[in-house]
Amino acid sequence: MSEPQRSLDPPAPPAGGVSTDRSDLPQHHQQIRKKSTVTPMTSTALRAADPGERPQGRTSPGAAAAGSRGADASAPVVSAARPVRSGHVAFVGAGPGDVGLLTVRAVELLCAADTVLVDRPEQAQLVDHVRETRDLPAAEVIVVGADEAGVRLTPSARSRITARHAKSGAAVVRLLDGDPFTYATGPDEAQACVKAGLTFEVVPGICTALGVPTYAGVPLTTRTVRELSVVRLGDNKGDAARLDWAPYAGERTVVVLAPADRVADVATGLVEAGRCDSTEVAVTSVGTTTDQHTVTSTLESIGADAAAAELSGAVVLVVGEVVGLRETLSWFETKPLFGWRVLVPRTKEQAGELSARLREHGAVPEEVPTISVEAPRNPQQMDKAVRGLVEGRYEWIAFTSANAVRAVREKFDEYGLDARAFSGLKVATVGERTAEVVRAWGIRPDLMPSGEQSTRGLLAEWPPYDEALDPIDRVFLPRADIATETLVSGLAELGWEIDAVTAYRTVRAAPPPAPTREAIKAGRFDAVVFTSSSTVRNLVGIAGKPHPSTVIACIGPATVATAHEHGLDVDVVADEPSAPALADALADLGAQRRLAALDADEPVLRPSQQRRGPARRKG
Repeated sequence: MSEPQRSLDPPAPPAGGVSTDRSDLPQHHQQIRKKSTVTPMTSTALRAADPGERPQGRTSPGAAAAGSRGADASAPVVSAARPVRSGHVAFVGAGPGDVGLLTVRAVELLCAADTVLVDRPEQAQLVDHVRETRDLPAAEVIVVGADEAGVRLTPSARSRITARHAKSGAAVVRLLDGDPFTYATGPDEAQACVKAGLTFEVVPGICTALGVPTYAGVPLTTRTVRELSVVRLGDNKGDAARLDWAPYAGERTVVVLAPADRVADVATGLVEAGRCDSTEVAVTSVGTTTDQHTVTSTLESIGADAAAAELSGAVVLVVGEVVGLRETLSWFETKPLFGWRVLVPRTKEQAGELSARLREHGAVPEEVPTISVEAPRNPQQMDKAVRGLVEGRYEWIAFTSANAVRAVREKFDEYGLDARAFSGLKVATVGERTAEVVRAWGIRPDLMPSGEQSTRGLLAEWPPYDEALDPIDRVFLPRADIATETLVSGLAELGWEIDAVTAYRTVRAAPPPAPTREAIKAGRFDAVVFTSSSTVRNLVGIAGKPHPSTVIACIGPATVATAHEHGLDVDVVADEPSAPALADALADLGAQRRLAALDADEPVLRPSQQRRGPARRKG
């Protein structure tokens, strides 16, 4: 018996279901992608600050997908942490700098917070990163480390601010560098909260004194060096001179947390206390970030060497024989793309995977939207094609991009369909990346290129139409509005009838900010990674050609051809058309250049540090 025909009319919202009309929500909740508001603490606010009105209520991150027949069962569901109680403060350790070092509990609390109190304005970026990657509304971020005049606030003053916000009913997180209870003001602030009648919890973080040396490739203990001392200098310039350094004059490892301008004072104090002036020292600034810089020297010379390196801010010194192991154990600053500023001209949704892979190689990716993916102007074509798919009009569906998969899936969701509608239909994908998106939908591709992952590679393995074997001769090809005709003409030559339907449009984005455009032209980017021909055309169109010194990396032959058409010399081509392969290919080039510099006994410089002249690229 034949299966009953399913209706393709969009289903009506269920009674009591989730409404998609967000007009009744507070503005804070409607503007999901808005950056966190950073509020400096004024002296007036210290005396009598009213936290003011806050958004009432919170939308569950997964609510919009509730009840959808086409929901992706395999997609991870982000659930908010247990809301922080009124009159309750969570003291959370932010770690030494790398956002990836946050604990799971720290992330949960930052996701659930209404207000986050930080010591430095830069910490707002960490809060934004955690919440944006989970599509959560922005939180209010208040700087309590210093007042508007830059005067450092006492722990009691910070606690008063924290208490006012906690008592207002807000979910409050007090974010501190490193670990809240290790060389931090967490204990003082927590005691003040108890006096104010507040409850609190503490989420440990990786201590700066331990995490930064590890990222510098300096172990603090070994099988033979088992003693470790940690010293933290205060803000007063005379602290190093007043400290009794005698207990640290032996062979033990000593870690000192200090401002960069006290490095010489620390070295002098240790030598005067009896430590040998040839003892090795490592000084690291901006540790665990891609701006990390480590200088190694001896107690005798470290003051001058640190000054010559122009280290600034807070630094971590490690003194002892363990510093000698850095030569073989340095793993972070020796990453192939360490510190490279890489421009990623893609849609925001697609840039995530590429940027993540670039960070693994030590790069600093900067995503610049050059194209926006939008629905086709005439949706009737897609409606007709999806109806034909359900009615069994096609033998094959060919996906040439992840965007095409998403476009079809959105149409399925609109009609209340799911992956079962693909029953009896053969599915082809242009490459592994597209296949992954298809598999996430619960569908296993039937055909994928085993060699070159492109439309040409797909055509090389596509079977010709055989009337005896193929009951239907038609192929559904959802694609971009600017797609080439390579696949269409190739399939036609194989005897297939093709319904090439515009599933989405690629629209040129607005020009990036003026500083970004100037950085592109002036060579302040080390590399640009192009993932399609449209990203080449659009970036050149909205921002101009990259500087000749900038490394150009392309995802495949078609993108290379477009780059050449626009006068760009291509330095890197991915082995296969995928974001990870493109990032890895760029990393291979970075590794080759690093080794060449070391072999020549030359400093390892990034492309932006060895800019060639202002000559334009060819063409």
